[in-house]
Amino acid sequence: MLFDTDVLIFVQHGNRKAAALVEHTDQRYISTQTYMELLQGAKNKTQHRIIQQFLKDFAFTVLPLTENIGHRASVYVEEYALSDAMRAGDTIIAATAVEHHLPLSTANAQHFRPIKELELKLFKP
Repeated sequence: MLFDTDVLIFVQHGNRKAAALVEHTDQRYISTQTYMELLQGAKNKTQHRIIQQFLKDFAFTVLPLTENIGHRASVYVEEYALSDAMRAGDTIIAATAVEHHLPLSTANAQHFRPIKELELKLFKP
């Protein structure tokens, strides 16, 4: 399963449901976009190390931004930015999930609903 940034932020803030979801998922993936968003939210180098150690301890695989993912994300921006206010970061996360045939776990389903080929796994904190 590919995890959206919000689910991992819930884990960082001590949400037990989010932690259980991560713990009970066998294959854990995040997009490069999520990795960057997590690091961007850190206040210092110590928090960077904590985030990196968390991802390592739970064997997350960071899926790279490929040409196909970039192309698919740009198509999503063209199709949904004006009509649904879809943001570039969300299109990269969605494109990563679709390209790798992975469900996306997110608490922000409204960010991703327009993308019909995306399998959403709604997380309710």
